[in-house]
Amino acid sequence: MSEAISPGLENVNIKYTELTYIDGINGIMRYRGYDVNELAARSSFEEVSYLMLFGKLPNYDQLNEFKNHVLSNMVLPDYVLSTMKSLPKKSDALAIMQTAFSALSSNENNYQWNKENDKKTSMAILGQALSIVANTYRIKEGLDTVTPEAHGSYAESFLNACFGESDKEKVRAMDAALILYMDHEIPASTTAALVTASTLSDMYSSITSAITALRGPLHGGAAESAFKQFLEIKTPDNVDSWFQKNIIEPRKRLVGFGHRVYRTFDPRLKTFKEYARSLARTQEQKNLLEIATKLENLGVKNFGGKGIYTNTDFYSGLVFNELGFPLYMFTSLFGLSRISGILAHIIEYVETQERLIRPRAIYNGPGSMEYIEIEKR
Repeated sequence: MSEAISPGLENVNIKYTELTYIDGINGIMRYRGYDVNELAARSSFEEVSYLMLFGKLPNYDQLNEFKNHVLSNMVLPDYVLSTMKSLPKKSDALAIMQTAFSALSSNENNYQWNKENDKKTSMAILGQALSIVANTYRIKEGLDTVTPEAHGSYAESFLNACFGESDKEKVRAMDAALILYMDHEIPASTTAALVTASTLSDMYSSITSAITALRGPLHGGAAESAFKQFLEIKTPDNVDSWFQKNIIEPRKRLVGFGHRVYRTFDPRLKTFKEYARSLARTQEQKNLLEIATKLENLGVKNFGGKGIYTNTDFYSGLVFNELGFPLYMFTSLFGLSRISGILAHIIEYVETQERLIRPRAIYNGPGSMEYIEIEKR
């Protein structure tokens, strides 16, 4: 065994994939060969989810069948909703989401992994995820839970379940966010899901593992942390002094800058930034956008020469806020977006490369020790 470790599993390849291609030097990202920004501009969440799960873009009949199957599964069992509602109102939104999926796994005692069952279960999970996240928002806001109704698209159905209404531009932005965050190779959450799936546990438990990993601020919580910076700065006039005092002088990291994979701008950033601009309707939203723009310019000026550029989390929080979501929902929205990609990775791994993921550790503790009775210690 090699006597070297890879901290954070950096540069460790644990699977082959046909799902997502990332060129971190040139800022290129594709799903099964398709540019992610083109998909966000021209496609839909349902189409891209189908692409990820089935390996090709659907025709009309395939897409309609897929949508119907997904949206027909938005009804949650009573025991899941009651479990969600029984949690303290102050519970973290992602913890409610995590608990709901864990409850759903209670019916999966003898899950059978096979291509037909895996695809069917994945479509059910997508529908259930919409209802879980929408009702998480409603529970946190003190609203009645709902059974979402199919309103055209997945994104429109979700926004209507949350707010009771939606408009065309917001639906399009929600769709784009769901697509752009759908997959990103195998970050911490997907890796957690793969480890669980490699034991041949069920798909719901695998998704629960992924959501658990998303709760960390270094992964799913990054958009929330970036947005908190803008709130702390308060006005565009404060950007320069805040940056000097909080980033330059203490030599701290600017949240929303830098990425383990990219040495240039995150390719998804372009679309998120466009929607952050077009959806900024209130004075407060325009103020936050101006703060973000000025802060980004300072960040690029100071860190770009080191290969540290803006990542997608810098602007996605602005979009989520402009869609009407409070800060505490940002990570749950990220989780909702990511589920399709995680499911695709799970299926790809179990069906083509299945092997228990069992890494090793290099022991660096003491050698052989003699046991001493407690009276003599």
